[in-house]
Amino acid sequence: MAKSFKYVILGGGVAAGYAAREFSKQGLNAGELAIISKEAVAPYERPALSKGFLFPESPARLPGFHVCVGSGGERLAPEWYQEHGIELILSTEIVKADLAAKSLSSANGETIEYQTLIIATGSEVIRLTDFGVEGADSKNIFYLREIDNAEKLYEAIKEKKNGKAVIVGGGYIGLELSAVLRLNNVDVTMVYPEPWCMPRLFTPDIATFYEEYYANKGVKIIKQTAASFTANSDGELKEVNLKDGRVLEADIVVVGVRARPRTKLFKGQVEQERDGIKTDAFFKTSVDDVYAVGDVAMFPMKMYGEMRRVEHVDHSRKSAEQAAKAIKAKENGETLEEYDYLPYFYSRAFDLSWQFYGDNVGETVIFGDKDPKSANAKFGAYWIKNGKVFGVFLEGGTQEENKAIAKAAKLQPPVENKDQLAQEGVSFATSL
Repeated sequence: MAKSFKYVILGGGVAAGYAAREFSKQGLNAGELAIISKEAVAPYERPALSKGFLFPESPARLPGFHVCVGSGGERLAPEWYQEHGIELILSTEIVKADLAAKSLSSANGETIEYQTLIIATGSEVIRLTDFGVEGADSKNIFYLREIDNAEKLYEAIKEKKNGKAVIVGGGYIGLELSAVLRLNNVDVTMVYPEPWCMPRLFTPDIATFYEEYYANKGVKIIKQTAASFTANSDGELKEVNLKDGRVLEADIVVVGVRARPRTKLFKGQVEQERDGIKTDAFFKTSVDDVYAVGDVAMFPMKMYGEMRRVEHVDHSRKSAEQAAKAIKAKENGETLEEYDYLPYFYSRAFDLSWQFYGDNVGETVIFGDKDPKSANAKFGAYWIKNGKVFGVFLEGGTQEENKAIAKAAKLQPPVENKDQLAQEGVSFATSL
């Protein structure tokens, strides 16, 4: 017999946990809500995988980083779901979704029916095998998205103690994993095709600081080249072959070259736009009683007046809460404010910690001490468009300063003199 629920959240990541908590706050009867996840564990804070999980000393482990500790809330261990009458359907892959019939079919033949569905399937890593890269199926090439990936990488680091690693990619995953592997005393080389690291956010000036800082920590960086791989007779990774002809020895390769939203199940059934599932400001899709949140949602970014898709844990949390509130508001005949999201990104690596708010469009104004050898490097940037602040980046900010730059990005104050703004630096934001 098919299982049936009033609400089903498809996906067991960050968004699922925060949506479940919001449903509970709004009022939920036992047995009404189920979370379906192909992972074997309850929802957890995914950013821990590229940071604390791989620490050489006292590494983070579940249940320590179950949601919702990432935002300072109560940790929702598996027992919490049981106590609140929420069914966790784990280790279950959904292979067919029939939105018209309101049913989901699993790989093991189960059918799960629902009245309201929240699609929270997140993203999947893009693998080098997808592009036919030579040797990309060799052993000891790792990707990092789920806890199983992190566990395998952790074991490989221990097995190849003091070994050599090549990180393919210069974005979030590349920068954070390079740092944590150096903490494990691994010889690290970063390889990426772009002219500087984190090109979707960093300017060349900002990137130079991080590249030099990492070099001072012993991370070798090779830019503007691609890689293929050579394995030994056992199929285990042996060498990384760069497009420019260089050959690198490697015991471990970790690939972080973007991700794609998991939307294949719903193709042709719901309106999509640029790889995302199109929603309104309440994350309702074009299909009645179907909502989409987190990485898969293409939603109206109110403050910029355009549709966007955002891959970040902060948006996953907040969009999930908005959808749960919207579902309950609709049932109760109540109104709800539209989602008004301020883009937010952050990272922590080595002794560094940066935050960015807003939109990185327009001209940049750099301020502060960005000497990578400085004991107290602290710098930032404002993005100025049409004479107003559109985005703010700050490395090494205090809690109060980070709140101030968020406020500045939200208020979009006018800038009359860019040279003066560079001199004022973060004090411009704190004075608002």
